[in-house]
Amino acid sequence: MRCSRPVQSDAGEDVVLIIEAARGSREAFGALYGRHAGAVATLARRVLGAGAEADDLVHDVFLEAWARAGDFDPSRGSVRAWLLVRTRSRCLDRRRSAANSRRESLLVEPRDPRNLAESMDAGVDSHKLRAALGRLPDEQRTALLLGLLEGLSSTEIATRLGVPVGTVKSRVHAAMQKLRSELGDANA
Repeated sequence: MRCSRPVQSDAGEDVVLIIEAARGSREAFGALYGRHAGAVATLARRVLGAGAEADDLVHDVFLEAWARAGDFDPSRGSVRAWLLVRTRSRCLDRRRSAANSRRESLLVEPRDPRNLAESMDAGVDSHKLRAALGRLPDEQRTALLLGLLEGLSSTEIATRLGVPVGTVKSRVHAAMQKLRSELGDANA
């Protein structure tokens, strides 16, 4: 039995749908959403973790895709790839934004260790702090600074250093105790 309409691949149908969506077809865009929302959500949850933030990101990605449907170029890849690249990019933006927020709440100028003293305690002299940091064992100083200056979580530090998360937490805890002890005595 012959079909009256040629059978298109899913990718080919996606191109037709995105073109129609760019022309304002809500039905076409709804069909694209139905086809790809699961993959977009899976990627968002993989990067951001399950929860409202990942769900919000899926919504944002599709709003952006609706607004920019006319920018889609089939010669550069599939609609699915286009959506997933947007998703990955937005996920990384959110992670960076969260890391920056954590870092900025700890530091006045995140990349400038001279301001670390101001962010920790107004009574701590920055020269004394730098000296105290210099006296920490390398492993403790590295773990502490990755968290403070780069805004990495314990899990991210562990991955970067190739050590267990518990080791990172122990190093940071020990470093903070040494700093408190040394700088507390210095300010007394």
